[in-house]
Amino acid sequence: MKLASLNTGGRDGTLIVTNRELTRYIAVPQIAATLQQALEHWLVCLPQLQQIYCELIEGTIKGCPLDFYSLSAPLPRAYQWLDGSAYLSHVKRVRKARGAEMPASFLEDPLMYQGGSDTFIGPRHAIHAVDEAWGIDFESEVAIVTDDVPLGTRASDAANHIKLLMLVNDVSLRHLIPAELAKGFGFIHGKPPTAFSPVAITPDELGEHWRTSKLHLPLVTHLNGEQFGNPNAGEDMQFSFAQLIQHAAKTRPLGSGTIIGSGTVSNNDLTRGCSCLAERRVLEIIENGEAITPFMKHGDIVKIDMLDHQGNSIFGSIEQVVKA
Repeated sequence: MKLASLNTGGRDGTLIVTNRELTRYIAVPQIAATLQQALEHWLVCLPQLQQIYCELIEGTIKGCPLDFYSLSAPLPRAYQWLDGSAYLSHVKRVRKARGAEMPASFLEDPLMYQGGSDTFIGPRHAIHAVDEAWGIDFESEVAIVTDDVPLGTRASDAANHIKLLMLVNDVSLRHLIPAELAKGFGFIHGKPPTAFSPVAITPDELGEHWRTSKLHLPLVTHLNGEQFGNPNAGEDMQFSFAQLIQHAAKTRPLGSGTIIGSGTVSNNDLTRGCSCLAERRVLEIIENGEAITPFMKHGDIVKIDMLDHQGNSIFGSIEQVVKA
């Protein structure tokens, strides 16, 4: 099933169900006004939403033409947004570029930060950055959305709490982050609003590609029309989403609608390219002693997508232009 939020002027949008091809939709206020409301009453709403989805696929109901520019993020705001760093090839390369070894503890203890979740942006909304000197970067990721997760939930039980998946552009302002981290208290300025794919999908939409709480398909990023990377999101993922849930719920329960990101998708195989500019720059430093690839400028366009084996977009693409 594929769900989205129509930008109707309110903070939380209007919940809609789309067809599999992402060409038509129907609003479902009689079931739930918003996606957050549906998640909070998932057991009641799920069969009703699935019925609408089946009718759209079968053509029993026609629906309306879907325009990605009319969409907010599936969850325009959330009670919690946690982003991990589950791909250690990315972590190793970043640390190697500055001459630091990766601590052994990183193999067993996930990295995770809590980001701002009061304002997410839609799949066609611009990345606004006042100054190009801030080091504007995209980060292509996968994320899951949970229902209520009890305190102390173990990874063995956590998969049952994964209700939806989305793609993410976790924008970073690389030149602002070091000074913030040097204060020893996390970052705020270095993380502007995060963007998500047009739709959120239930795991069953992925078939065999969703297993062991990992999404086993390439995540494809284009920068200004040229392919930048296509690492497989299921490969080299040190911590599954179930393990990330366990980590997040160690000392707190997680409320319905909690979003957990995978971190920048990265593979050990360098031929798969990268999912952020920072990693490519790191590889250039390791190889040549200096970074050559610039960070994004005003007017640059990033596209993030995931395709099935027939070449069809599963989530719809994130396509954003950088603006002042």
